[in-house]
Amino acid sequence: MSAHRGPTAGATAAGAAAAASAATAARVQAVRRSGAPAQRVGRFELLGELGRGAQASVWLAHDPRLDREVAIKLLDASSDVVSVSQWLDEARAVSRLTHPNIVPVFEADQIDGQPYLVFELVQGRTLAELRGQRSAREAIDLTLAVLDALAAAHAHGIVHRDLKPSNILLGADGRVRVMDFGIAARVSVPGDGRIVGTPRYMSPEAARGEAPVPAMDVFAAGLLLAELLTGTPLVTDRDPLQALQRVRDEDLALPPGGGIDDGLRAIVRRALQRDRAARFDSALGMHAALSEWLHGPDQDEASDAGSGAAALEFLLRRMRTKSDFPALSSAVGRIQRLTSSETESLNSLAAEILKDVALTHKLLRLVNTVHFSQAGAGSIGTVSRAVALIGFAGVRNLALSLTLLEHMDDRTRAGRMKEEFLRALVAGTLAADLAHEGRDGEEAYLGSLFQNLGRLLVEYYFPEEAQRIALLADGAGASVNRDTTARQVLGIGLDDLACGVAKAWGLPESLQRCMKAPTGEPPARAAEAGPERLRWLGRATNAAADLVLDPQVERFDARAQAWAKRHAAVLGVSAERLAAAAQRVQLGLAPLARAMGIEPSAGSALARRLATPVRAAGDAADADPLRVDIAPAAPMADAATEVLGDAGEAQRTDLLVAGVQDITETLASESFKLNDVLRMVMETMFRALAFRRVIFCLRDPRTDTLTGRFGLGLDADTVAKAFKVPLDSGKGDLFAAICQKSADTLLADTTLGDMAARLPGWYRTAAGAPTLLLLPMSMNKKPFGLLYADKAMPNSIVLTEKELSLLRTLRNQAVMAFRQAQK
Repeated sequence: MSAHRGPTAGATAAGAAAAASAATAARVQAVRRSGAPAQRVGRFELLGELGRGAQASVWLAHDPRLDREVAIKLLDASSDVVSVSQWLDEARAVSRLTHPNIVPVFEADQIDGQPYLVFELVQGRTLAELRGQRSAREAIDLTLAVLDALAAAHAHGIVHRDLKPSNILLGADGRVRVMDFGIAARVSVPGDGRIVGTPRYMSPEAARGEAPVPAMDVFAAGLLLAELLTGTPLVTDRDPLQALQRVRDEDLALPPGGGIDDGLRAIVRRALQRDRAARFDSALGMHAALSEWLHGPDQDEASDAGSGAAALEFLLRRMRTKSDFPALSSAVGRIQRLTSSETESLNSLAAEILKDVALTHKLLRLVNTVHFSQAGAGSIGTVSRAVALIGFAGVRNLALSLTLLEHMDDRTRAGRMKEEFLRALVAGTLAADLAHEGRDGEEAYLGSLFQNLGRLLVEYYFPEEAQRIALLADGAGASVNRDTTARQVLGIGLDDLACGVAKAWGLPESLQRCMKAPTGEPPARAAEAGPERLRWLGRATNAAADLVLDPQVERFDARAQAWAKRHAAVLGVSAERLAAAAQRVQLGLAPLARAMGIEPSAGSALARRLATPVRAAGDAADADPLRVDIAPAAPMADAATEVLGDAGEAQRTDLLVAGVQDITETLASESFKLNDVLRMVMETMFRALAFRRVIFCLRDPRTDTLTGRFGLGLDADTVAKAFKVPLDSGKGDLFAAICQKSADTLLADTTLGDMAARLPGWYRTAAGAPTLLLLPMSMNKKPFGLLYADKAMPNSIVLTEKELSLLRTLRNQAVMAFRQAQK
């Protein structure tokens, strides 16, 4: 075994990645220097062709909207792989995949008859360009990353259908990325007999034209692994028909010899079973088998697992075999990627949060606690207003931290998990209080909170090991911390585990540096501004969190004073300010726990702590220092029972009223932003009445047409692009007539009679909802805007008189915002 598990595998991969980066960079630079006349596809400026395949070409392009370079794939007009509409439909489904090992699709559309896909531009080379036999260790490393990507796609019902070395990229950072889901399909798509893919890398059922299933990708992953191990494809026929016949009719297997042991041969053989029922049941199943072979106890180099890198790799793979880890990684990645452009991402952030009812509920409860509420701001009932008041970064950070709680929800260990999360949240909150303004405050919150990430991950994914770590730490006393005992149990410290996961999630390096707590006694000098200070701040605030959660609250004052004196010098903050900040967090602990819906197990340490009354110095005995300012108009029902679409009439009305109040307070501000108000209006409609999508349209004065600008909900941005309501009476349609008359209109069932025929053709193609609501917007008796909302089932939009009145109020507030913006 030692021959294929040697220490040079990482260096080999790094060298290959460096070569890949240099080669792609050179190719991109050559395109940039070519000076060829610029071509355009929509807004994209084509800088030069990067490559060409049988059905499409790939170009280096510039996106002026976000001022970035991208890769754009253009489908050839002569291609008959799939119909253009199906190609775009599947591409849009793929665009929702977010995973570190998948090249993201930014956009899928058609302009002037030209279908296109827009991808992230990744510097690297494909495995086809880096051909050659690889060690078993390196081949499995690459295959495991591919299987991670496939598992994420399969979890969303997407089958790749064309997995092969030329569609797997090794980036400059050494990360494997699966790309070119250009012929991917959803599992629900019926088979039409069409054979799609590359014959030498097809499964038998794909070669027969059967309906797409994940087992097809498992077979292709087996072919890929075999090729990585031997350096040559198992199917070498150049003639496509001969290749298809071999795949359908012959059993494929690794050639004899080559130093490949029987265990690994058995894994490849199972992946390549012609009967898909005999294959691994999923990409995760094959992943688990390879991980066990690589790190199993029978390996003669099992001692390598004691090294930090090997232990991290081992634990990451164990976590990835859990069905929820890819989902958690995906959710964290989606929110984190919204940081690239605050202006462009504001609507995306609100839309991402609103997808999850429980997340939205908890976030609004949290921003209304005394920790985050601002004097004179009143209650906050919409995510959009929360962004306006506490900032884009603040809301994003809260969403990122709450995502951990939402996904790490295991009822068997609910008490322990929630206690760990509350501890992390206290540390982050205190750090934000003590940090400098701006970027420091943002990184302080996440850095301090994520210094607990290792504890959270171990508690959730490795409960037995977590118990052993706690027992060892308790038995060793104060001289040994949990990080040390974690190394004994896991082979890696909690900080290193957290940083490794953060890297896998794509969190920025600056944040990763803050996450690792420093060791030793705090120095008697102020830490240098930047990562060093933030690391010490994280360590100090986590120590304070232990004090805040201690059930013996009578000891808090004395211990907080000692804590403050110990950390004052290194943080450059007076001991008085530190102690006062710790006291504020202590006073806010109970409302913070209530806002998060944290109800600890009866008799637990956390339950005893929350049951103990705490008063600030000087408070009267009957004062309530734990008051939490939550809007009575925004219902705070148990998130576990709040289901989108099932809200009762009272709750719907309360949410609408809360939104109206939010917008009223925003309009009263002299510095309000028009887009903020529009987002609040749309968000209130979307949340309160559980619409499938809400879209805002605005008049284009050049064409006298209402065009879709942005939206919330299922494929809202894509559908919004199709909205074209001509206001010229000579070209009018049903939508135009409604807007011209300024008539609020509910179409309950467009499937009855000739109703569908009366709807505009562009609308039937793009949305075609069976029930929809139109709220026109007019000034000086002339239409200038439109609020559109729909649902997926006929007669599912049912409004009371009060709800309709509140919707009209929201529409009128949007009109008022336009009036004020013009002054």
